[in-house]
Amino acid sequence: MATPNFVILYVDQPLKSGAFYSALLGRAPVESAPTFVLFVLDNGFKLGLWSRHTVEPAAAAAGGGAEIVFALETPDAVDATHADWSGRGLKILQTPTDMDFGRTFVALDPDDHRLRVYWLSDGQQADGEQV
Repeated sequence: MATPNFVILYVDQPLKSGAFYSALLGRAPVESAPTFVLFVLDNGFKLGLWSRHTVEPAAAAAGGGAEIVFALETPDAVDATHADWSGRGLKILQTPTDMDFGRTFVALDPDDHRLRVYWLSDGQQADGEQV
């Protein structure tokens, strides 16, 4: 079976969202056009930002319907990232919180897609099963 390696978010203004993600990810997009922006990360993962006004077939969602997840290695790294993103002016939906899987917080991008940052506590696997 093929392994997914590419996520597309439908956004209102791809170039504006592209500037947001360029600052957040610390890299320039590999493709940038008025209707589509593409980032390729070091691990090969691709993030596309497609205009919700031009995607075909038309998208049913207007934005805010997705969550991008960033895994970090320590709970302190979660708190530090929260402080950094708060300082950049990102809207924070959930402040750092200890949950059953570990420590997490959630911010929003310009189109209200969720950006979840988390540290997976000892005894958890990525699929949520106890080890």
